[in-house]
Amino acid sequence: MSNQNIKSSFLPANKGFTLVELMVSVAVLAILSMVALPNLSDFSVRMRVDNEISELNRLLLTARNVAINEGVNVTVCPLVAKTCTTSWEKELSVFTDFDGDGVYEPTATPAERIIKVKAAIKTNDKLQYSKSSVMYASTGLLASTAAITPLSYCPYGDANRSRGIMVSSSGRIYSTSDIDNDDKDEDRSGNEVTCT
Repeated sequence: MSNQNIKSSFLPANKGFTLVELMVSVAVLAILSMVALPNLSDFSVRMRVDNEISELNRLLLTARNVAINEGVNVTVCPLVAKTCTTSWEKELSVFTDFDGDGVYEPTATPAERIIKVKAAIKTNDKLQYSKSSVMYASTGLLASTAAITPLSYCPYGDANRSRGIMVSSSGRIYSTSDIDNDDKDEDRSGNEVTCT
């Protein structure tokens, strides 16, 4: 056997794709993408909504716990120029509110302080509530009457994925759920969660 024959028997065979194999692979990948992308989009909307609702839940729980532990009024609201507004899609603040006026007063005596801040919603989603604040008294109860409507989070372009949080007058927090199995969340009265 010659040296050339011995060398060629140890060399790997050429490996690669033919043009036809490559075209078939690209076509299969395109079909799978067309099937998977709508589901992926729905999944990402659900995750975004669930994350926002969880973050709001934690924010309200923090406010209630601080009110009980420190024996003071604690307010949750969107602050604009240190005053509570109804622009719930903006940055939300939890602060001690000794006089219960819905105004953050860091220079008052005693000085009010920011406890926690939640970043504003970055997308075109909506967060709505019929009141300008949620205020907890030192007992953990709401300092004012609870709103009948939930704090509603509505994702842009997909109203069916809207979710909400109800705050009872006892200060307890309840997330909305799909009561009637129509793939839309409802409050405890059976009203669907919506934004205007």
